[in-house]
Amino acid sequence: MTTAHIQRIATAVPPHDVHQAFIDFARTMLDDPRAIKLFNRMVDKAQISHRYAVLEAAEDPTGAAIDTGGFYTRGRFPSTAERMRLYEQHAPALAARAVAGLELGPDARRVTHLIITSCTGMVAPGIDLQLIDICGLNPSVERTMVGFMGCYAAINALKLAHHIVRSEPHSRVLTVNIELCSLHLQQTTDLEHMLSFLLFADGCSASLIGAEAVGLAMDTFHAVVMPNTADLITWKVRDAGFNMLLSGHVPAAIRNGLRANAGEILGDAAPIDHWAVHPGGRSVLDAVEQGLELAPENLAASRAILDSFGNMSSATVMFVLQSMLNEAVPGKHGCAMSFGPGLSAETMRFHSV
Repeated sequence: MTTAHIQRIATAVPPHDVHQAFIDFARTMLDDPRAIKLFNRMVDKAQISHRYAVLEAAEDPTGAAIDTGGFYTRGRFPSTAERMRLYEQHAPALAARAVAGLELGPDARRVTHLIITSCTGMVAPGIDLQLIDICGLNPSVERTMVGFMGCYAAINALKLAHHIVRSEPHSRVLTVNIELCSLHLQQTTDLEHMLSFLLFADGCSASLIGAEAVGLAMDTFHAVVMPNTADLITWKVRDAGFNMLLSGHVPAAIRNGLRANAGEILGDAAPIDHWAVHPGGRSVLDAVEQGLELAPENLAASRAILDSFGNMSSATVMFVLQSMLNEAVPGKHGCAMSFGPGLSAETMRFHSV
């Protein structure tokens, strides 16, 4: 049976670091001293230093407008239509930057399949068709859009690429995970919603998957849907953008779900040397560490990505896998894992070749 390999990974983020600007803005939205104190404590514990966005933060985000263009102006936050116009403007360019990082050159015409994941915007003709023109892909490339799956969509894209290569070994699959989470900031005084906005950022990853034994070989996939958790993570289209609910009960559900399903996820294969866990937040990584009884150093790569970029939804786990691919030692085994609505965990066993 043909094995599919993640042969290359490239990533891209916008130029504007907005993490501190958001913190300054958020503090002005909270008028309860207890809420401000809790928010400040969560900022200190978040283990995030930088987050990037397509919008540039205002010099003084505590003023009327949070960004230099006035997209987010207090009392007049944008509609969903306005947010989607910015998605149409910025998402294709960021996706093209990530694909360019793969340095495909003339081999771009050899790509047979293109898979795009995104849960932060929608447009037709889509980013898939735009990338054909921008990146010089073959117009007859087979295109698939994976929409609105949330943070675990990248694992599903890899799973689809895995099946394509195994059924058609000549295939060269390009996957792109493009997310502009910053376009869905809400003006709110609800502390739980405010804390969810403390995590998210913009970013994109691109990967090339094929049969040639280079990079990371994809071995097996396994999905776990945790019972009675459907209301813990929701992502719904509303009049003023996409509304995120990220319950404070998510870490406990992940910890308990992984503990109960560890045998199915890990299987009887070789011991795992590398953990590429989606850094959904510091508490999420702590929950994985506890649920699977991992040593702190096992999640060092995930914590480093969280610190440098925050949570970029579907793109984030690929940033972690990129760091492992760049330092891969042949014969080492790993497990990639992402979480999202359901509450679900999507996992992939892999080894370096």
